[in-house]
Amino acid sequence: MKYRRLLLKISGESLAGDSKRGIDSSLVDEYASIVARLVDKGHEVGIVIGGGNFWRGRTSGDMDRAAADRIGMLATVMNSIAMTDGLTRLGYRVHLMTAVPMPTVGDPIDALKAKRYLKEGCVVVFAGGTGNPFFSTDSAAALRAAEIDADIILKATLVDGVYDKDPNTHSDAIMFKELTFDEVLERRLGVMDATAAALCRDYKQKVVVFNIADLENIIKVASGEPIGTLVR
Repeated sequence: MKYRRLLLKISGESLAGDSKRGIDSSLVDEYASIVARLVDKGHEVGIVIGGGNFWRGRTSGDMDRAAADRIGMLATVMNSIAMTDGLTRLGYRVHLMTAVPMPTVGDPIDALKAKRYLKEGCVVVFAGGTGNPFFSTDSAAALRAAEIDADIILKATLVDGVYDKDPNTHSDAIMFKELTFDEVLERRLGVMDATAAALCRDYKQKVVVFNIADLENIIKVASGEPIGTLVR
């Protein structure tokens, strides 16, 4: 096993399917099946899910940024509840922890408890971002990975990896196989926001950026296959 303890970062949009909005329950079930297979292989899995299938704060017009970000936090909670339900229906133990206090939904974030749950074979779903406005779910993923001592962050995206320029608009874009976080920050590459990248760099956290079009890539990356871009 290449990586035992994983932090899987999933975009909210990837749960929406063709509708581009809301939750496609069949996709949730597919993700849950993949995570179940990781657990069966002996991996310890934490999950952070974005909220873009419901809300994107940067497109909220004149709304106060803090208010827009709080709506985004609630969107991540909805996605996290769906993922928790999908795994529970498969018979797996799941603990939902949320940075936004919701005692009837999940437990407060507690790194020590999360690590104990992971060791016991439970999946831990981290909802609510960091619990603060002005921080992305990438920052939340970096923070939770540091808190649980994750071996790596698996960042599932809609592209094959990290490129030197936008591959959708530049046919000569080149994909990196490996980068450092200093290079990401200096070249302003679109791996994750600067706060998340700096946190990963300071805590020596590895990140693999890969294409989620094929969900099997999650299994392959977790086992150490050289897919996507490794940032260390």
